[in-house]
Amino acid sequence: MIAIVACSVSWAGGAERPPNFVVIFADDLGFGDLSCYDSQGIETPNIDAIAQQGFRSTDFFVPANVCSPSRAALLTGRYPMRCGMPVARHESVSKYDRYGLANDEITIPELLKSAGYRTLMVGKWHLGMEVDGAHPLDAGFDEHLGIPSNYGKQRGPNYNTLYRGRQIEQRNVPCQELTKRYTDEVVRFIQRRKKQPFFIYVSHHIVHSPLLPSAGFVGKSGKGKYGDFVQELDHSTGRIMAAIRDAGVDENTLVVFTSDNGPTIAGSTGGLNGGKYCTLEGGHRVPGIFRWPGMIPAGQVSNATLTSMDLLPLFCGLAGVMPPEDRKIDGEDILPILLGQSTESPHKVLYYYNGTNLQAVREGDWKLHLPRTARDQPYWSKKKMKGRGFVTLNAHRLFNLRLDVGETQDVSSRYPDVVARLKQKADGIRAELGDVDVMGTDQRKIDLVDPQER
Repeated sequence: MIAIVACSVSWAGGAERPPNFVVIFADDLGFGDLSCYDSQGIETPNIDAIAQQGFRSTDFFVPANVCSPSRAALLTGRYPMRCGMPVARHESVSKYDRYGLANDEITIPELLKSAGYRTLMVGKWHLGMEVDGAHPLDAGFDEHLGIPSNYGKQRGPNYNTLYRGRQIEQRNVPCQELTKRYTDEVVRFIQRRKKQPFFIYVSHHIVHSPLLPSAGFVGKSGKGKYGDFVQELDHSTGRIMAAIRDAGVDENTLVVFTSDNGPTIAGSTGGLNGGKYCTLEGGHRVPGIFRWPGMIPAGQVSNATLTSMDLLPLFCGLAGVMPPEDRKIDGEDILPILLGQSTESPHKVLYYYNGTNLQAVREGDWKLHLPRTARDQPYWSKKKMKGRGFVTLNAHRLFNLRLDVGETQDVSSRYPDVVARLKQKADGIRAELGDVDVMGTDQRKIDLVDPQER
């Protein structure tokens, strides 16, 4: 582990201490599931209020279309191929027994500790909680309450075991109880730790299957169990926001709300093509909301491209902590955009991986999908499922996302120069981060045989 050095800064607004950070990370929530993103979406008044009081991104990119890689990228500020978590774990399969977040990856909570932060993680980990060195406490969190992975019998014998740190809190916990248990923990933590800076990572299970909303929400949305689940997520968010206000730290707390990837067929992409498990926009473009009263101007709606990897440099900058200098951080400084001082994204090029397969490159409005075979796909894309896009491609396809965000009109024949330029970008990142059967120069080697297969 390298030394992490805090730097001297003047806190925003003349505050006596750095801001608190709360990240609310939904699971499988679609771009169109919230009413602040789609008027036909599920009514989410608490989440909508955060958007109205702050900044709502219409172009928020997560660098993975499934759970584990997306979580690793958020915590490390690095593409999953770079930080060594490119594919989703499956706890009941022995090949994943040693596959987890590497202990020498540097995470947000580890960095913030040097500035006096107390850190809490609640919810779904899915980064190898039972792998040596890959527990949330090993990744820098001071406190933890959650279950190892997804809630389902296929996830191994501990799928419904609730842990507090390394100790078992309760076995056989009903899924319907989890959201309230996590929210209660967050509320108590805010009350206990309000006098020192804190970072809270709320890693929800909802709205991932099984769709099991608690009794108080069943039938309330008018849009089935999925809608009920989304409204329970909204209620939890409202309770967290109320706790922040009640603790008197509202004006010194930056809240971020987003999702780990796009939706399954139960959710809505809000007009985007594809969804979870694929590299069309519906799999990688998710809600992204930022609220910090008195600092982030209210009512902003921005199409500047941001990513979940930006949270690490954003939080470090605000906390006065130097990000690691011995490794590439893919996140960028987005504070000027959040403050309304800039509309230009710092991300010149984005890369869309499906597991270990590089499948698309984006530069501004241009997005180039690369040829691929069924063999190239990770196991989750080999299954037949409605909405699965571009499982195979025999030729490049080019889209202008400003004119065609649904990725329906291939314009590659009209812009061969753009295709050639983006192919060159793809070759460069393939050499750096790797691809199926290609080891990149800055790709962390993982202990998995044939990682694209379960």
